[in-house]
Amino acid sequence: MKTKIYCDIADLSLIKKFNQKKIVKGFTTNPSLIRKAGAKNYKEYCKKILKVCKKKPISFEVFGDTNKTMTDQALKINTWGKNVFVKIPIINSKGVFSGKIINQLNKKKIKLNITAVYSAKQTKRILSCLDKKTQVIISIFAGRSADCGNDPVPEFKNSLKLAKNYKNVEILWASVREPYNYLQAKQLGCHIVTIPPKIIEKIENFGKSYDKLTKETVKIFLKDSRKSKFKI
Repeated sequence: MKTKIYCDIADLSLIKKFNQKKIVKGFTTNPSLIRKAGAKNYKEYCKKILKVCKKKPISFEVFGDTNKTMTDQALKINTWGKNVFVKIPIINSKGVFSGKIINQLNKKKIKLNITAVYSAKQTKRILSCLDKKTQVIISIFAGRSADCGNDPVPEFKNSLKLAKNYKNVEILWASVREPYNYLQAKQLGCHIVTIPPKIIEKIENFGKSYDKLTKETVKIFLKDSRKSKFKI
């Protein structure tokens, strides 16, 4: 099984660029990325993205904070395109589990991306709400977990074991911090890894020898020292 690379971005110009790359198999977004891209109207901006990304899977997130608002938004987002996955946070801001919403939308055959997941225990709760037919992505936030001193790898291993009997469920490595995370995700057998554009470009340059890296590094230091006209 190959680990698919999704590009984590909402900037239209970058989506146009990375949509052309064979290495990129899909896209993920979130309200923060869409705000950063300068969007004023969420729906209109997402539809602009879909004019560029017509076939590859793409996730758009709800931003309601109650069962009703999240469900209403999810139903609307689902109508935007056949390649759309509706992103649902595992809990709302008050810590209430989104199980009822997930179950209801899953029964309606809506493709889901369950986000802000950190543990195998959470993965287990999500799986208990699903059928074994409709496509679901479970996004586990490796980088943010590691930022807090936690090792995310055991959570991925256990989540992958739990999801093994669900052929419709894919485990996604989210919040990538460095190119090596892609290799970690591959080694674990994650179905998807979602990566920012700059790190995807570094992955495309994989394969440099240590000798070449050493020479490039020394040249950079030398160039900068000359630009600064340093003297000792």
